Amino acid sequence: MCDTCGCNITDANQHLIDKDGKHAITKDGHEAIEVLQNLLHENNHRAAHNREHFDKHAVLAINLMSSPGSGKTALLEATIDALKDNNDLSIAVIEGDLETENDAQRIRDKNIPAIQITTGSACHLDAYMVHDALHELPLEGLDIVFIENVGNLVCPASFDLGHHLNVTLLSVTEGDDKPAKYPVMFRASNLNLITKSDLLPYLDDFSVDKAEENIRNLANPAPIFELSAKNTDGIEQWINWLKHQLKHYREHLAQGETVLPSMQQDGQKLHSAHSHA
Repeated sequence: MCDTCGCNITDANQHLIDKDGKHAITKDGHEAIEVLQNLLHENNHRAAHNREHFDKHAVLAINLMSSPGSGKTALLEATIDALKDNNDLSIAVIEGDLETENDAQRIRDKNIPAIQITTGSACHLDAYMVHDALHELPLEGLDIVFIENVGNLVCPASFDLGHHLNVTLLSVTEGDDKPAKYPVMFRASNLNLITKSDLLPYLDDFSVDKAEENIRNLANPAPIFELSAKNTDGIEQWINWLKHQLKHYREHLAQGETVLPSMQQDGQKLHSAHSHA
């Protein structure tokens, strides 16, 4: 397992290392670094398959990442509400959580298809989990599938799910130093959302300027939006960004290309580090 959190092996890929599994025994007969590298390779292979599936239906897949409680599900609810009178975007959601179907049910209550993935002890989604969810989610007629990853600022940015873009949420209740403390995730982001902005007048320890400076110090030029799912400030800008990205993605498809997410090599190295098995 990785030296960071031991999360490489999940219920979805366990079969690869079980008895008679494809990577049950390494060439020297031991479970060690080769197993972890093989698991990451297999994940990337399955991710490419997932992306082909999305591309076949011209569906843009967006990976939502953040720490727990930053407002990913609330953002999706506000997005659904904003699209109610706008029929040119059709969406669905894949929800990832350690346990319960609470977040998926919140989305279903708004008449949007939502597939729940419960990861058990795994602190991130992987391509195998998303592949299983895709078997339950008809893609015909959809424009965007949001993949709400498990709340965790370390691992989700290191695993390709077959998606196209990463969006990272930073709540004003968390602290403006989070990008500096957890650089892998913020480096991988195609858009950074500073959420719960309605609370800014009541907080004296969060500086939007400082948060932006910390993100820019990671050499990430991605846009940074302030947004409140509660009072809908910034939602229009978010919707416009989604429409622009969908148009950009489909232009690539028309040219026989796809859009690849930014995968952070630092994070992947941590997840294929030597373990003392």
